[in-house]
Amino acid sequence: MGPQQDGRSSTANGGTAARRKEAAAKQVVRYRECQRNHAASVGGHAVDGCREFMASSADGTAAALTCAACGCHRSFHRREVATATETAADCRDRASTTSG
Repeated sequence: MGPQQDGRSSTANGGTAARRKEAAAKQVVRYRECQRNHAASVGGHAVDGCREFMASSADGTAAALTCAACGCHRSFHRREVATATETAADCRDRASTTSG
């Protein structure tokens, strides 16, 4: 029996993969302000002020990686990872402050 036919290793890896997938499902990724330095070529530092990434097109297309506000690639924007419980708490906090 070769390593590919060994049943023990596939179930052990399957359990680990399932836990990773479950943990990833609980995380929400947001892309915030643009951090691209537009004045790097002249030795300065200037950002454009784009506050949050907005996709130019629908998810799954190449244009979805370009920001509609500033035209930069998504990788220039600050990546923020939040868990599902944190985002639910943020929504509750916003609702309580806006309603009263």
